[in-house]
Order: sequence, then C-alpha cells, then structure tokens
Amino acid sequence: MNSKKSILLIFLLTFVFLISWRNIDNAFFVVPKGWPKPSYNFAKNPLSQKGFELGRQLFYDPVLSKDSTISCASCHLQYTGFAHTDHALSHGIEGRIGTRNAMPIMNLAWSKAFHWDGGVISLETQPINPITNPLEMDQPLVEVLRKLNQSKKYKGLFYNVFGDSVVTTKNVLKAMAQFTVCLETYNSKFDKVMRHEKDVFFTQQENNGFRLFRQNCITCHSDPLFTNNRFADNGLPLDKDYNDYGRVKITLNPKDSFNFKVPTLRNIEFTYPYMHDGRFKKLRDVLNFYTDGIVKRNTLAKELQNPIRLTDDEKKDVIAFLLTLTDKEFLFNPKFSVPKVITNP
Repeated sequence: MNSKKSILLIFLLTFVFLISWRNIDNAFFVVPKGWPKPSYNFAKNPLSQKGFELGRQLFYDPVLSKDSTISCASCHLQYTGFAHTDHALSHGIEGRIGTRNAMPIMNLAWSKAFHWDGGVISLETQPINPITNPLEMDQPLVEVLRKLNQSKKYKGLFYNVFGDSVVTTKNVLKAMAQFTVCLETYNSKFDKVMRHEKDVFFTQQENNGFRLFRQNCITCHSDPLFTNNRFADNGLPLDKDYNDYGRVKITLNPKDSFNFKVPTLRNIEFTYPYMHDGRFKKLRDVLNFYTDGIVKRNTLAKELQNPIRLTDDEKKDVIAFLLTLTDKEFLFNPKFSVPKVITNP
C-alpha cells in the first residue's frame, strides 16, 4: 500500500471513530467532564437505540435461566444500584445459594476486569458466568440460543439490530453489553457540588466527612468513580463457611490471596449488604471494621498498614458524605427499568 492510500485509510478510520464517539456522547453514552477515558471499546460494539433496547429485554427476561424463573435483574435490582440486597449471598434457580454477594452494576465502561475476583476481562463475556453457573441461572449457552431462536419476538429484534434473525452467542452478548455499558451514574449531590451547580452545597457535616474521606479512603475509592478498579486485601477475616480467598483462585499467585475487587462507593446507601460475602448490613458496621477489625497479614493492602482512627462523630460525618453519592436520577430512571413487554410470543 503506497503512502497516499495509507494516509487516506488513516483519515477515514479516524473520521469514522470520531463520528461514532460523537454519536455515543450525544445519544447513548456520556463521558462526564473531568472523567477519565472509558476502557470499553465502543468501536467493536457500536451503540444503537435498538441494540440498547434488545439488551434491556434480555437483562430482564428469565428465559436466560434453566427453568425460566430468574433474570439478570433478579440479582441486580435497579433501585438498589443494580445490586442484590435481599440476601447476603446471591440466590439462583430453585433457591440455590451462591458464595458471593452480587456486585452493583454501574459505570462499567471504566472497568477492565469484572466480578469480585476479576475472572472476566470483557464486558461482552461477563454474562456467561452467571448464565451457566449451576448456583445461579444454570443454563448452557446452547440452550439459551435454542430458546431465543424459537421466539418470533427475539428473532425479529435480533434482525432489527444485527441484520440476521438467527440468534448467536456473539450477538446475545453484544446486545446485553449495549445495555449494561449504559448504566451510568453521575448525577449525585456530590457530582452537582463538584460541578458548582446553583444552590447545591455540602452541609458542614458532609464537608467534614469529605475531608475525612480524603484522608482515609480516597486512595482506593478515588473519585470520580469512587473505585480504583484494582484488587486488594482489605483485611477482612476469612469466612470459614466458604473459605473464599478471592483473586488467587484466578491468578494462582499467592500474593493475590484475600484480594477482591475494590467496589465503587457510588449509591452505597442502597447497595447493602457490604463486602464480597455481604457480611455487613450497615455503613456503620463497615466503618467499625476498618477502625477495629482489620486482620494484619502479609497480603494486606499497603494503604491499610497504618490504623484508621475515627471517633464516633467522625464516622457519622463520613457516612453523611457517603450519602451524597446517591444518584436517584439513576436509581429511578425509567430508561433502565423493566421493559413493558418481555414475554416471548
């Protein structure tokens, strides 16, 4: 290829990318001012309204489970930050109990690894685990495809999005990613204060809580995402019922023992219970653990090597600040709620 053709190709690819990115920003996906660039590769799965709606249908449809009784939304409820608050551990079909609490689903475009142990590194492939897991939806992907290909509704929807009425695993996962990648939260009181919106200010207690938060928590729960999207040992005592050592099961590196993904604190008011095993029901319990319950061991995160000291009043202030991370526009946005029709014809 000569230099002129190379330059022309680069120009065309750049033009297509910019048009695609502009479409994402304006129509479906927003990168808030001052936020880092998303990790998700939109070029490989361009967003569209029809693709988003198809993913939304699949997210709320129990057809993805073996006995068609639970959906993705069964463990990821919108009004709880797409987390699971009914039980400490997630429940699957036939009342089967899992070994971890369902993580909240929000701002996933900035994540490079998923689940508490980071065992999945692509948003497209993330649904495979819960769909096929015997303790969750317990359905082989081939059976998912059989069901969807028997549905006139889904065959029509897939044709409208992908130009092919034959439902494939690739397109199922792409459609679901188009929905979940758009679950963005960036309109909390904290965000409005940071944007200097009119008549929105922290109270004195919230301001003091923010100061204490920056002193003790922000290294791992860095804003604006309120997670560094890394894995760490936070000193949580081992739950002997499950013997869950976290990321080491994925990497087989002893240094990753007790390492779990640092969760986002956005909408933390509604995403209880807390920790990978849901052992804490209240934010006060979490703060008490960080001041008085950390287990010292070789893998403990360096950020927690020195004790965190907070008085009872200071803990109240920190909690007051954490409540400013609630985004009710996200939690109750009808755009993300259950679609009116999910029944297969």
